[in-house]
Amino acid sequence: MTFETHPDKYRHWRLSCDGAIATLALDVQEEGGLGDYRLKLNSYDLGVDIELADAVQRLRFEHPEVRVVIVRSALERIFCAGANIYMLGQSSHALKVNFCKFTNETRLALEDASAHSRIAFLAAVNGTCAGGGYELALACDEIFLVDDGSAAVSLPEAPLLGVLPGTGGLTRLVDKRKVRRDLADVFSTLAEGVKGRRAVAWGLVDAVHSTSRFWNAVDSRARELATGSDRPTNARGITLGPLNPHVDDDGVSYSHVELSINRAARTADVTVTAPSEIQPQAIDEIVEAGDRYWLLRAFRELDDVLLRLRFNEPDIGTIILRTRGDLERVVSVDVALVAHEQHWLVREIIHFVKRVLKRMEQSARSFVALIEPGSCFGGTLFELALAADRSYMLDDAERPAYVSLSPMNAGRLPMGNGLSRLHTRFLARPAHVDELLEKIGPLDASAASEAGLVTAAPDELDWDDEVRLAIEHRAAMSPDALTGLEASLRFAGPETLETKIFGRLSAWQNWIFQRPNAVGERGALAAYGTGRGRPEFDWRRT
Repeated sequence: MTFETHPDKYRHWRLSCDGAIATLALDVQEEGGLGDYRLKLNSYDLGVDIELADAVQRLRFEHPEVRVVIVRSALERIFCAGANIYMLGQSSHALKVNFCKFTNETRLALEDASAHSRIAFLAAVNGTCAGGGYELALACDEIFLVDDGSAAVSLPEAPLLGVLPGTGGLTRLVDKRKVRRDLADVFSTLAEGVKGRRAVAWGLVDAVHSTSRFWNAVDSRARELATGSDRPTNARGITLGPLNPHVDDDGVSYSHVELSINRAARTADVTVTAPSEIQPQAIDEIVEAGDRYWLLRAFRELDDVLLRLRFNEPDIGTIILRTRGDLERVVSVDVALVAHEQHWLVREIIHFVKRVLKRMEQSARSFVALIEPGSCFGGTLFELALAADRSYMLDDAERPAYVSLSPMNAGRLPMGNGLSRLHTRFLARPAHVDELLEKIGPLDASAASEAGLVTAAPDELDWDDEVRLAIEHRAAMSPDALTGLEASLRFAGPETLETKIFGRLSAWQNWIFQRPNAVGERGALAAYGTGRGRPEFDWRRT
């Protein structure tokens, strides 16, 4: 499975831009699914969401003039029927969970673009809007619903399928839209949903308009929202070109990232290389570099690697992170970013790096960072070591390894909990973070270990055995237990909408997707649309 696409290749979305307002129109091709099922009624599968993720990314980088995106359907009287049920019924457990995870990341990307790129998203719900379709609308800033007597919004997963709204629907109802708990309870158990003025009164949508006034109201509101953005009106965007990786049975290689797979050991090595040349410091030069700018290119490649591992390599449980190259050159990139962080393009690069690091932490894989001579874990790249579950740094006086902090470690790349990785690491010692950031320069293994920045710093005599045993020990444990353990430990500190969504996906959605009440021979998801009658439930509460 691959994750790169382009508007010229879209099968299910139409992206158009008219000055400050863009339109994303959903027009799902029934025969265009990734499996043996038909995508009726604008229902979607992973392929539809891959295109949506690409569109949002391109709007941020290629269209800086866009301030509002209208998300609508190209079909009459149907907005989106949600995730395709037959696709879910055919999918393996792993694919169902990873599909929900990718869809969540895409919905959060819309919200991130609203919060940090100042792009407002307006859902124009021109017909039936169910399940994942309503969850897409919930990810937008505002929802307009046509009042035609039949159009409704609904989250029918519990009553119809025995599962839950897997892309954060319940969480967004009560945390984002602040719908009353009792009303949310009624709504989430009504298969037919809620329509008209009742939907407005309950807080499920922001406005309803008659069929004759609907599109004029959408256009008028979009123009109002556009006035509240600070996006540049005359800036030139950059084109996100193809990554063109070299793929073989044992891995994938890109310009700055290499993936090497050891299937016998169930491990993979991911190596990120520093820029081979001094990177531009002036903003005009950064803009001119475009998608060839080292940090943007490297993290686009890393993002692709993470998705390939997630979907294509389910048996690979432990990822070994390495870096290679000039540490000072890496830190100099961070200095330039911080100097120009108010520029729209630099802002987008920083927030993209943030999202890739979050995708890493949301992956059900163990990450181990190895810091060796020739490594360049500095600043932004040191975030990889901080995001890892463990980090080992070689302590060898004759062949020293170094790490370095930069201003990018001071909160510009927050985790899903809203804190920096340093602050999350040292929850009990917040003053220690300030002390570390004051002495940003290179730290050897002894200093990094004393500062608490690495898990362990074995010497040259113990290095090979200690690292080997740690990785072999990890690979021998139950992957189910490790997934739960890692998800519980990675997001210490405050609870946010984001940590709730992924915590619940890791816990109850993962569990519900395996229960006979949902996927057993007589389960609701398995029985849906087969004509076999009502599902049969085990009525015991667990």
